[in-house]
Amino acid sequence: MDMVKSLAELKSLARKLPSRRVAVVRADEVETLTALGEAVRSDMVDAVLIGPSREIRACAEQAGFDLNGIEIIECPDDPSSALKGVEIIREGRADVLMKGLVATSKFLHAIVDREHGIRGEGLLSHVGVFEVPTYHKLLTVTDAAMVIAPSVDDKVVLLRNAVTVANALGIAKPKCTMVCAKEEPYDRMPRTLEAARLKEMAGEGLLGDIVFDAPLSLDLSISMESVRIKKSRSPVAGDADILLMPDIESGNILYKSLIFLANAELGAVVMGAKCPVVLTSRADSAESKLCSIVLSGVVASYAGKTGA
Repeated sequence: MDMVKSLAELKSLARKLPSRRVAVVRADEVETLTALGEAVRSDMVDAVLIGPSREIRACAEQAGFDLNGIEIIECPDDPSSALKGVEIIREGRADVLMKGLVATSKFLHAIVDREHGIRGEGLLSHVGVFEVPTYHKLLTVTDAAMVIAPSVDDKVVLLRNAVTVANALGIAKPKCTMVCAKEEPYDRMPRTLEAARLKEMAGEGLLGDIVFDAPLSLDLSISMESVRIKKSRSPVAGDADILLMPDIESGNILYKSLIFLANAELGAVVMGAKCPVVLTSRADSAESKLCSIVLSGVVASYAGKTGA
């Protein structure tokens, strides 16, 4: 499989793969159904819609989404809709879980519920795949939305989740770094020490089949001009596939900066559950919502083939 280098190529890949089913919790939301409808019409995914059926049909009409052949499951409120969504995943009746109008807290609570949920063995983490006009390939960023202050052990899990997404995009051995403000370990900058520890772990083979070098500054991670000026010999510099951010503040700032200052589009997925989860931001464009659905379907297909 060739490496996916753009969101257009991601959509093309999705059309070639067996269609994956997306279960939408509280699907009575026009924006969600607009993006989902396009994905369904383009044969990139199938769907099951959960929530108040009357409202779902009204929103679908506004969104131009033909519901012919689409399953709708009647649920009156957030808690029942969220529970039904995770039940469908557990029963193998859908491959991706997506948040619609449901409150985020109730949506996530159903996922992580110890008795009935679909949480995996590790952390839930947010993985964003960006198409940036000034970068030569897709750029993956984690974590901008889920894990507030990850420890070194947490960062190992975040990195593994991001690597699974990269593998699903045909990147067999992704180039990864942890972004810091300095390129050498420095006692007064604890994140650089964490990055150095991760580099040691990578050298010991504990981070899987990746190329990892850190700490690296953001410019050195993604700019060949910076590589030339700083005369870096890092195997990741200027060509990173995955940027592991030190904490949620830095991750969220980079996420929003890429969108609003660099005109980036993205697809994003929450990893670490028993299926890919679509948890879009209210500020995401319709195109980004669509790409998040498509990305999650592609990741689900990869997981189905490999057990990842």
